[in-house]
Amino acid sequence: MTNDNAIKKAKKHLTPALVFHTEIIAEKAEGIYVFGADGARYMDFSSGLAVTNVGHCHPAVVKAAKGQLDRLIHAGCIYYNESEALLAVKLSHITPEGIDMFFFSNSGAEAVEGAIKLARCATGRQGIIAFTGGFHGRTMGALSLTASNAKYRKHYHPLLPSVFHAPYPYCHRCFLGKKRDTCSTDCLQYLKDILRHQIAPEEVACVIIEPVLGEGGYSAAPPDYMKMLKELCEKEGILFIADEVQSGFGRTGKWFACEHSGIRPDIITMAKGIASGFPLSAVGAPHAIMRKWPPGAHGTTFGGNPVSSAAACATIDVIVKEGLLENAAKTGGYALRRLKAMQKKHPFISDVRGLGLMIGVEICEEDGSPGTGRMKEVLKRCLKKGLIIIECGIDKNVARLMPPLTVNEAEMAKALDIFEEALV
Repeated sequence: MTNDNAIKKAKKHLTPALVFHTEIIAEKAEGIYVFGADGARYMDFSSGLAVTNVGHCHPAVVKAAKGQLDRLIHAGCIYYNESEALLAVKLSHITPEGIDMFFFSNSGAEAVEGAIKLARCATGRQGIIAFTGGFHGRTMGALSLTASNAKYRKHYHPLLPSVFHAPYPYCHRCFLGKKRDTCSTDCLQYLKDILRHQIAPEEVACVIIEPVLGEGGYSAAPPDYMKMLKELCEKEGILFIADEVQSGFGRTGKWFACEHSGIRPDIITMAKGIASGFPLSAVGAPHAIMRKWPPGAHGTTFGGNPVSSAAACATIDVIVKEGLLENAAKTGGYALRRLKAMQKKHPFISDVRGLGLMIGVEICEEDGSPGTGRMKEVLKRCLKKGLIIIECGIDKNVARLMPPLTVNEAEMAKALDIFEEALV
């Protein structure tokens, strides 16, 4: 089947609701590279949407998955399986202190659904506070929290009740029109006003926040904001949920992005990079919270799949053995320095920001407005030169650089050369 025929058949039989970022027909992938059916090789700086953190088809992950395939493919909550139990132990060693019990499911959205169910069940409260700009998934409960773009919510109202949104501390384009150097963390005061005017704190089960906005713009919440938010939650008995679906598993140079703020969440959600492309996600919480979720209160058929769990165990081992947390911090630091140098030369780069290899480059027009059209052209030029980068932000004017954590400085330099050439 030719590339054109494959794409035509896909467009004929796959729902138009599913949007693809490129028209590449991927034939195989290895490390940071994807090989198209047309013979072209691409540097994948999307990591399959922040999933292949240890690179595509890492030999250790492939070996673990193949080994598990020969022994047991499915357990389905009928019987325990060793890979799932081992993964829970490994996660208890790398997640923030206190997180030591897990519920496995299949996707980030499922993990978010589980987390808010756990929070409501454990507290006996109903209210949920999320953030304008956040993305938590597209299933109905997760969608009720998602507020990165109104298009995701269009046609689906009414959504989950008792969900309130406070502005995310996105300092470059503050939702309240403030400037970071003169702001008194007004966005936190906005949240406090919600607790005064809209829902009493004793009725709020949880606050859920992405330590680094994903689809909403690749902007990290300032550490002082995160600490004050956690203090507020502790004062009011509100559970703090860190949504680490995109920012977890070394993406920011630490196992989880909340570590940059010294935050210990009450509940954590994780997916994407957890199993190098095999469907898997998890909700993590301390025993004291998880024990309040009685038997039968939540369930799954495919969650904790033995093959996915084996791949996840291998993924964690690779991150440790190959020093990928350190590499993400080092190579990400190099990328930030080069991008900030580009910013000085190109005034249409309005902001460069990032932690580790979760880097956002925001593009504007001459008048300072979001450079949506300019960004679209830049990404097209990058793709023609063999570099896959995708955008984010409500105006789709932020390039997100999220290569596999295995990327080295030479590969990063080549990618940034292509990116700068595409800019001009």
